[in-house]
Amino acid sequence: MKKVSLLIPAYNEEETLGLLYNELNKAMDDIPGYEFEILFVNDGSNDNTLNIIRNLRKRDSRINYISFSRNFGKETAMAAGFDYVSGDAVVIMDAD
Repeated sequence: MKKVSLLIPAYNEEETLGLLYNELNKAMDDIPGYEFEILFVNDGSNDNTLNIIRNLRKRDSRINYISFSRNFGKETAMAAGFDYVSGDAVVIMDAD
């Protein structure tokens, strides 16, 4: 079975993460024949983004995350994510 990695840099996205996860979950469930993983890269958020990602991880083992100690920018977050994803294909998405 092929695996698709969704790489999502996130910076201060507490208001959008729940909706994003719900929509991704529906989409992943509607695509048979593929395994999915979601890798969030918390880019030094100073809101509740990291806690929300941690709670999502507790509910869904397809979710993993990296968390930066400060904001490095979207490009650095994407580059770091490439080192951790394990899929046959990678889809980069904005969290918002």
